[in-house]
Amino acid sequence: MTFTGSAEGRHRATDPASTPGPVSPVPRRRGRLVLLSVLAGAAIASLWSYHFVDSVIGDNVANTLLGHDAKGTAITGAVAGAVFAFVSGLAGTFTACNVAAFGAVVPLVRHGASWRVRLQETLRPLGRLAIGMVVVSGVYGAVGALLGDRLPQLSTATVGDGMPVRLLQASVVFGIIGLAFIWLGLAALRLVPDPLARLERRFPNVRLVVLGAFVGGFLIGRPFPLFHKLFTYAAQTHNPLYGAAVFILQSVGNIAVMAVLFAALMLAARGRFALWLAARPTRLVTVTAVAFLVAGSFTLLYWDLRLPSMFGYGWYPVVPW
Repeated sequence: MTFTGSAEGRHRATDPASTPGPVSPVPRRRGRLVLLSVLAGAAIASLWSYHFVDSVIGDNVANTLLGHDAKGTAITGAVAGAVFAFVSGLAGTFTACNVAAFGAVVPLVRHGASWRVRLQETLRPLGRLAIGMVVVSGVYGAVGALLGDRLPQLSTATVGDGMPVRLLQASVVFGIIGLAFIWLGLAALRLVPDPLARLERRFPNVRLVVLGAFVGGFLIGRPFPLFHKLFTYAAQTHNPLYGAAVFILQSVGNIAVMAVLFAALMLAARGRFALWLAARPTRLVTVTAVAFLVAGSFTLLYWDLRLPSMFGYGWYPVVPW
């Protein structure tokens, strides 16, 4: 005997728009996975040396590419500003935020039978990531050129016990991004609702675009000295188109090396990583969740606990280097 149910129930069962898609299984012991990911992010926040990343790596890369002291030499024109924008982006490549963002993109790459298909499947998510990044960085560059030192990021003022206003802005912006990453990680494990699930049913690529917007959002809070110099010069032009252009160039430079390494690794693996992920359904969920949780935990703890502790607000364990 077959139970047919009500007419309304039969309509819902046969209506494609109302039928939920397949639900990916989640890994066991999700609580332990969350705890270990958060502890990993906390450890990175303790180990991270901003001096090494910004000065030893960033300054030396910029000085080598420009052929002069990047910090000490003035930007002398629009073309020089554009070159400086791209180079300063390259110099700031290896930040934890960029590494984390690309870690979250890795599980989204699909395998292919030939190298051409693999290249196409690798470049596709990078292009969608770039869309969100370019929109956010371009808009902020235009606004920055118009408002200039009225933005906290260009302010020389301090608050409380000498904490610069620009670092306060960084703390707020990266705190929000960190919380967003943590939420997406928990959503991947189905511990909280996924804020992008409904939108993704209409626009399948929205997740990558949103992730790209977060990458573009790094510029809104980033206190990297070379970026601050570029921002100051762009604001002095009071030209929103130029401000948007150099910010976009800075963002493109910021992800260029990571994108090349990402594509090279995906091609060298010949799709084996994607096949390995697909071999067990919970692997994709686990890798995605861990990438977001570690990135979000690091970002939140570094910018909202470790940074304020440098100015006497609370305490955070730091490994001396």
